[in-house]
Amino acid sequence: MSNPIIHNQKDGARFAQREGDTILRAALRAGVGLSYECNSGGCGGCKFELLEGEVDSLWPDAPGLSDKDRRRGRHLACQCRARGPVSIKAATGAEYVPKVVPQRQTARLVGTTDITHDLREFRFRSAAGASFLPGQFAMLDLPGLASARAYSMSNTANDDGEWHFQVRRVPHGQGTHVLFDRLGVGDEIGLDGPYGVAWLRTGAPRDIVCVAGGSGLAPMVSIARGAAAAGMLKDRKLHFFYGARTPRDVCGEALLAQLEGFGERIVYRPVVSLPGGEGEWQGETGYVHDAVARLLPGSLAGFEFYFAGPPPMTQALQEMLMVGHRVPFEQIHFDRFF
Repeated sequence: MSNPIIHNQKDGARFAQREGDTILRAALRAGVGLSYECNSGGCGGCKFELLEGEVDSLWPDAPGLSDKDRRRGRHLACQCRARGPVSIKAATGAEYVPKVVPQRQTARLVGTTDITHDLREFRFRSAAGASFLPGQFAMLDLPGLASARAYSMSNTANDDGEWHFQVRRVPHGQGTHVLFDRLGVGDEIGLDGPYGVAWLRTGAPRDIVCVAGGSGLAPMVSIARGAAAAGMLKDRKLHFFYGARTPRDVCGEALLAQLEGFGERIVYRPVVSLPGGEGEWQGETGYVHDAVARLLPGSLAGFEFYFAGPPPMTQALQEMLMVGHRVPFEQIHFDRFF
């Protein structure tokens, strides 16, 4: 059956699932705010209960579902397609309604730049303009892979169709193997986006804190670029922390230095957890979330926080901000990736 109808009995919404879409993508494309975070099967934020009908699971062993979830018949909307009309019970919220409706298109690789020994920027161009909010991500359909991979944009929206991604090579990672070793300039991929709820809140009056680790650099650079372009840094500061394992992993400063106000209203602070031998690293050491608490002036509740990086980093930051410093939840923005 083409374009089956999904009925969410939680809020009464009905929407059609187009060919190739998952239940989650169909909902978001229809403007329905189904709960989600990573869109790739890891976080479990899009769990739903199947009440009627049948679905196909694209990744039965997705880590976003526990054994208890499976016994109770729960599914992940980002990893399921309806076979026909289905009735589900899924959480929704106004905060998940897309500000920019995600679209499918093709894009060609137009160039790459190495940032560190294992972090590379990939620049794609689509025929249509690149419409997204700073901090969002897209799902890339890479040749030879059965499922899409989520990568955050590092640039900002533009009419030229430029989509820039800063990706860290993952040992034995299928997605990064294709990007780093198989894809060449001129090659075409599928691009679906934008997605993500950790986008820049231009109306927030507070100073901004961006915390990045690994390829979490990309969305935080996008946030910084977006804040500068929107004129937000004329009357406030942006504190940018980058957490690296070793000194050779440190990056981001050269990108931020291109923005007006760098060194004055944009403050860059790298933090290294494994500094190496004596004299090799003269900067901040330890865990980046500890540096955030130690180096920011005043109460942490007075800042707007954005962060992206490895799960241990994002979890430590979330716990420190919410539990240790009582930062209101609405001032904390991140998407979980696994």
